[in-house]
Amino acid sequence: MNAPGYRTIELLRRGRDLDVYDVWSEERACRCVIKAVRPDRLDHDGAKRRLLEEGRLLQRLTHPHIVRAYEVGDEPVPMVVMETLAGETLGHMIDREAVLSLSELAQLGLHLCSAIRYLHRHGVLHLDLKPSNVIAECGRARLIDLSVARPPGPAHAGIGTHYYLSPEQARGGDLGPPADVWGIGAVLFEAATGEPAFDDPDADSDDDEDLDYADSVSESLHEGDYPQLTATARRIDELRPVPRELANLVAACLDPSPELRPSVDELMRRLERLG
Repeated sequence: MNAPGYRTIELLRRGRDLDVYDVWSEERACRCVIKAVRPDRLDHDGAKRRLLEEGRLLQRLTHPHIVRAYEVGDEPVPMVVMETLAGETLGHMIDREAVLSLSELAQLGLHLCSAIRYLHRHGVLHLDLKPSNVIAECGRARLIDLSVARPPGPAHAGIGTHYYLSPEQARGGDLGPPADVWGIGAVLFEAATGEPAFDDPDADSDDDEDLDYADSVSESLHEGDYPQLTATARRIDELRPVPRELANLVAACLDPSPELRPSVDELMRRLERLG
């Protein structure tokens, strides 16, 4: 990565369309993260457009549980400069079998709800809540990826990450706030148990992580490939002793009918009682 004012420290990840770099900012005298279109994908107009849209969205959002974007530009390549977060992803914590206490689970849920409620009030759905998109930073959860965020309304099938999609995302059609409530429930289930909410031996919880924009997923997956369309979510208390109220709340978030899921405000009120 050769961007004026930035010294590349390390290539952190190479995805289908994007590279993610750890860099040193001369102006800020600190490390930053740059997400940039891969040099061999510069002719892919969709990748450039979506990256710049994500960056501009992050620039106009100011919330303690959402990563900040400092700059958005298209020289020398389309890129977004973001703050570096001091922590690890929730996915990594789960992989090393870190167990969250009940109060930590409640705080995680409250932080996610706070960020999602803020996005919804700004007319945006997140649509890709999963453990690898949450950074645990000094006791605070931070969302780091808004690459498929969009306003409520009609959408084609498969937007998001395969295993974490709400049923309505998997099918395609009108999407609204309940889709993100499903995502919060899926993250809480996995954080509480270390396992995904659906008992599907063929599923890989990060099987689409190498796709930078998961609207590409619909090109290769069909309705029968989504366990959330053919199976019922397990309950947390089947895998771990927890208060019934928590198990019931997460089960409600993972209800296949969007209209039966709690609102974000209701979810926050019930999580506050648990915390």
